[in-house]
Amino acid sequence: MRKLFALLVVLPGTLAGQAGMSGRIAFEQFTLPNGLRVIFSPDHSTPIVTVDVWYEVGSRNERPGRSGFAHLFEHMMFEGSAHVKKSEHGQLVERAGGNYNGSTAEDRTNYWETVPSNRLNLALWLEADRMRSLAITEQNFENQRQAVKEERRLRVDNQPYAAAFTDGLTWPFDSTSCFPYAHTVIGSMADLDGAKLPDVQAFFDTYYAPNNATLVVVGDFSPIELRRLVNEYFAGVPSHAAPEAPRCDASTAAAKGPQRRDVHDAQANLDLVMRLYRIPEHRAADTPALEILNIILGQGESSRLNVSVVRREKAAVGAGAILNPYGSRNGPGVLAAYGIVNQGVSAERLDSLLGLQLDSIRANGITADELDKAKNVLRAGFIDNRETTLGKAEELHHYLTFHASIDEINTDLDHLVAVTSDDVKRVANTYLAPANLTLLIVRPGAAPASGGPR
Repeated sequence: MRKLFALLVVLPGTLAGQAGMSGRIAFEQFTLPNGLRVIFSPDHSTPIVTVDVWYEVGSRNERPGRSGFAHLFEHMMFEGSAHVKKSEHGQLVERAGGNYNGSTAEDRTNYWETVPSNRLNLALWLEADRMRSLAITEQNFENQRQAVKEERRLRVDNQPYAAAFTDGLTWPFDSTSCFPYAHTVIGSMADLDGAKLPDVQAFFDTYYAPNNATLVVVGDFSPIELRRLVNEYFAGVPSHAAPEAPRCDASTAAAKGPQRRDVHDAQANLDLVMRLYRIPEHRAADTPALEILNIILGQGESSRLNVSVVRREKAAVGAGAILNPYGSRNGPGVLAAYGIVNQGVSAERLDSLLGLQLDSIRANGITADELDKAKNVLRAGFIDNRETTLGKAEELHHYLTFHASIDEINTDLDHLVAVTSDDVKRVANTYLAPANLTLLIVRPGAAPASGGPR
């Protein structure tokens, strides 16, 4: 789970056409008979290698009553397998001089190791062993269920405004027509308590199979040796029946009229105002302009919301904008503009000021300087994303999963840099329209006795 408010602009792309071909990522790929897709990119600049596995499963694949299951299962994947003892996965990687982690989002779950290049075999073997034979036991399951519940208490329930940045981001979507994006990645306590061991086994049998996974390897290795190791470790892992794709009937552009939710947060001391707007899936043509709009609105000291609402009006102690904070989506997403009121300022006053800035872009567009700044941020994000073997591996996964073609990894920044001021104004009018608004007001203190959504 990403730390709230520590949101970086991480936007992939290439400088082809901008600064020569220095940003290109060369790659090759092959597929095993069991369906495992393998993408590899040699990089001999440093003697390290990253093994990065993405499973095509996230919170969008969950069903009602089992929210948080994809994230729970991420924890289970570190509990051991046929030839790896409980907690030994991390110990083996660290003893080899490497590091590792995993994460869950709406549309994917990833697991990675970065190790010295002479230990590529270890990282591949570890991933293959748990793909084939995860230790699904009652003891491991209960242990990790409690770990995830504690994580929710620590990161959501006992953090001021954290519920607004988790539960709140799901509220623009109806749980009946769009359950995949109408619930949180971390899930609810009730659903975690209701999970049973057979549910865990069924989840593994459905989604954790080579034909539902992609293996990306980037770093200092021999392609011939990589093919040999992949075949040795993964070729015998059996494929499973292809899982059913989740359905989401929500239209991101459909106007159902503005919605409002007033909630309470016992951990908060000041009101928070959040304006939420539905946006399309990542591969939509409007995404580049939306990414630039997000930067101009609320990323950095010179952003519209910080300059106008925080510094000039002194109406908020902090304000900003976020675009799909857990990562890109293959379904409808969210753009949010938010602020925490300053002392003596009402939530209604802050909402009016936030709306004024959004309406200003809708009516008057943006300046040339704002557009240049946003494009520079995108270029910086491009460089940062490709500085490491892990960064390159994640980029390859991103373009395979969220773009029409993985080849866009070497052309995408050209599309982002080609965005015009008119494009930004157009998407602002399309998606920041009043009819597409879900307004969230968070008040300090416990909820009234009559209840209400938290």
